[in-house]
Amino acid sequence: MTPALAGAGAALLVLVTVAAPPAGRRAEPGDFETLPFVPRQYVCYRTSSPPSIDGRIDDAAWHAAPWTDVFVDIEGGSRPHPRFQTRAKMLWDQDYFYVAAEMEEPDIWGTLTERDSIIYHDNDFEVFIDPDGDTQMYYELEVNPLGTVFDLLLPRTYRDGGLPIIAWDIAGLRLAVHTRGTMNRPGDRDEGWTVEMAMPWKILREAAPQARLPRPGEQWRVNFSRVEWQALAKDGRYSRRTDPASGTLLPADNWVWSPQGAIDMHMPERWGYVQFSRVEAGAGTDRFADDPNEAMKWALRRLYYRQRQFRGANGRYADDLALLKAADVRVDGLDLALSMQATRDMYRIDAKAFGSAVAHIQHDGKVWLTR
Repeated sequence: MTPALAGAGAALLVLVTVAAPPAGRRAEPGDFETLPFVPRQYVCYRTSSPPSIDGRIDDAAWHAAPWTDVFVDIEGGSRPHPRFQTRAKMLWDQDYFYVAAEMEEPDIWGTLTERDSIIYHDNDFEVFIDPDGDTQMYYELEVNPLGTVFDLLLPRTYRDGGLPIIAWDIAGLRLAVHTRGTMNRPGDRDEGWTVEMAMPWKILREAAPQARLPRPGEQWRVNFSRVEWQALAKDGRYSRRTDPASGTLLPADNWVWSPQGAIDMHMPERWGYVQFSRVEAGAGTDRFADDPNEAMKWALRRLYYRQRQFRGANGRYADDLALLKAADVRVDGLDLALSMQATRDMYRIDAKAFGSAVAHIQHDGKVWLTR
């Protein structure tokens, strides 16, 4: 292990971990680099009048906040349009990050009532947050129409050998669900359900830069997902529909704010960007500011994908950038000067970035900037 590789990205948090499968359908394509890369953008306005967390999304602060784009299939525009509409809003103040979501649903049902159950076995709404955008130490929160919560911390992605820390909780989380219809009653047609949540910065800042809440103008990586099963109503109860021939569960639909390109929410580099504005909701508009170094991180991520492919084919990481065809990776407006340190089982790639920064990526997926 070289000195540059030793200790890079080391985690200081040690907790008991319990393995859990990622949510929804999963499929790993042969070449991640070819997947569409179109992260959504959202300006999150401040509020001096915190919304009442009752699940209804009818406070004045919410009326002033813009909706996200309507959710699409997790794989993007090549897949069928979702059967039911989903959209979300965000706000923030000194104490909380607020999220609200609205889901059309003709059959509102849920079965799980114990916290930290595998909530995506029901229909659910999910929040993913990576405060510093390094694709490590990120949060996931799931809630079903009964208001049951599953929250966890992931030190690394599943693809990089990460295990979820389910014992971790968003202490002080405030959350409520409102249903526009009847819960667990087949035979009628419901309108849908809404959820509001307030997540305290004192918890979310654990994985944030300098362990602090965001400053106005800063951007965090965020995504939302909705897992929707095909429901079967029988004997006055709902259940997940199965294939009549095989008896196996039909796959869930996965609808998201920012498309992943593949059936895997645990690719944080493909999540959306949320910019925290100093502007008060309803008092004006703020422009989303593109960060050119995000293009630099994406260029390094392409090489990370290629290293994964190379190791899969050769049983080791490439020790020469030429083996990764790195010369065809370019960033507009930057003379890309790459260097790499590598062993059989580890590597780090460095490159000059914009604004006198240096960008880095390593074998476990961590990407970051130094100045």
